[in-house]
Amino acid sequence: MLQKLGALDRRIIFVLIALAVIIPLAVGLVFPVATTPIVQNIFDSIEALPPGSKVLLTADYGPSTEPENQPMLEAVARHCLEKDLRLYVASIWATGPPMIEQMIGKVIRADFPDLVEGEDWCNLGFKAGNQGVINSAYSDFHNAFPTDARGQAAANIPMLAEVLRLENFDHIVAIGSGFPGVKEWVQFGGDPAGVPTAGGVTAVEAPLLYPYYPAQLLGLMGGLQGAAEYEAALVKAYPKYTESSRQAIKNMGPQTVAHLVIIAFIVIGNLAYFSSERAKPKLGVKS
Repeated sequence: MLQKLGALDRRIIFVLIALAVIIPLAVGLVFPVATTPIVQNIFDSIEALPPGSKVLLTADYGPSTEPENQPMLEAVARHCLEKDLRLYVASIWATGPPMIEQMIGKVIRADFPDLVEGEDWCNLGFKAGNQGVINSAYSDFHNAFPTDARGQAAANIPMLAEVLRLENFDHIVAIGSGFPGVKEWVQFGGDPAGVPTAGGVTAVEAPLLYPYYPAQLLGLMGGLQGAAEYEAALVKAYPKYTESSRQAIKNMGPQTVAHLVIIAFIVIGNLAYFSSERAKPKLGVKS
């Protein structure tokens, strides 16, 4: 039986993996999510900021990593605005602005309709130049972001009046999926400016950033699990967001089941291999 399972048609495996994703999505399967210290540190640092503190939130990713990165962006933005912090959103990726606009619609317009753009929050949009933009923002923020996404001059935006250099921010949260991204915001921004910096990245990129934690990076959300952990912390502290801030938590159900199915096939494949090896006739050496 093990040998038959080991020779299972790969198309059947693909179908089972598909079912492992579709069925949990259809039934709304949700597993409990516990927030680990590396993510809890981000939540606690934002929670500790006094009202009116300035938070720079970046969206340096695109549609290809939206399932992992977008819940991070939305959860952090919702937390900042709930705490009455001034939120500055920007991107150094050309694909970032649609992600920001999506967040604005789902979070700011939906949950905080009374907040005024330019006074409580602002969308600085996309600026080309990769890490050069971060270097410029370090010494002259208005030079790096001379206008917002609407084309409004930085000098005419009330909440930018006190932001002359990157060091004027109280917190940076960089959400990204490659270069330039979280590492560059740490190296060229938060670390030299002395601003507490946290990040959120895809699961495959997270191991590359762990060396920066906890000295230069006070916390890190890694992949969908990291996003779900931040949502869990937010929902625990603010139960009113139980429905609106659970996208990553909901997506963890299908991912968990699919991973369990993959692990099961790996175990079966190894058992089938060793079973077939033991069944082979042993070649003896005659003296």
